[in-house]
Amino acid sequence: MPPAKTAPPMSVLDAVGSTTLVPLRRVVPPGCASVLVKLEWENPTGSMKDRMARAVIARAEEDGRLQPGGTVVEYTGGSTGASLALVCAAKGYRIRIVTSDAFSKEKLDQMAALGAELTLVPSEGGRTTKKLILDMVEAARELSREPNTYWTDQLRNQDSIAGYERLGEEIWDQTEGRVDAFVQSVGTGASIRGVATALRRRKPGGPHKIEGVGIGYTPPLWEPSLIDGVEAVPTEEAKEMARRLAREEALFAGTSSGANVIAAIREGLRVGSEGTVVTLMVDSGLKYLNADVYRRS
Repeated sequence: MPPAKTAPPMSVLDAVGSTTLVPLRRVVPPGCASVLVKLEWENPTGSMKDRMARAVIARAEEDGRLQPGGTVVEYTGGSTGASLALVCAAKGYRIRIVTSDAFSKEKLDQMAALGAELTLVPSEGGRTTKKLILDMVEAARELSREPNTYWTDQLRNQDSIAGYERLGEEIWDQTEGRVDAFVQSVGTGASIRGVATALRRRKPGGPHKIEGVGIGYTPPLWEPSLIDGVEAVPTEEAKEMARRLAREEALFAGTSSGANVIAAIREGLRVGSEGTVVTLMVDSGLKYLNADVYRRS
């Protein structure tokens, strides 16, 4: 009997989520737990941020903060901007993004291709610093004062957490509940908070160049009660792991994914060979081809 046919998705937004979970095979040392990585680049823009973008826009529509014909404003290093631009393109909203030369050209081009109007804030030598983030926030605040405008304000928007709870449920289902630790780099704090909330429901218990994480101060959405430990990963080690993942695992991701894997391996060595640690391939390496992590000299 042929397999039953499933209904096609109603829009591209129905393609967000349900990403694949795969084991690392070669970069994990002896004595380490199994390290499983969620391929978040399978989302439509190639990033996990599609999850939060869909959630924050849907909730703003529901309670009237975003009206038909309205404009969406955000400050972002690129992945959130591309995800919001995707959702706005699918739903017919204007979108204005405050970003910077600190972030990869591919990210800026992707946002523009999806219809975003870009305002660029200059960085200090291409680095993500606290000052840069605060300058971007203030530029977005100015744009948000215009009529019929909704500022998603990602560092403070509680709606984004709900967008990641489903990610935690997917991890639980895909591992059949056999997950000893979850590791995720912190940008806004929303993804680790959303995933940790879902997993604990089931099982209680300085300047840099890693784009999208480490904003220079504690993000408002950070919830320390959900976190068991913090690992600092040097930028160069994260870049080298990203390159190793591409060469040795055929997993082409960005620098923050390299940092995730380093921290996951550290945790895996503590957990031991019988355990399971899950982390994320946050986005696609295609977003970083002109960044120094992959650029050929």
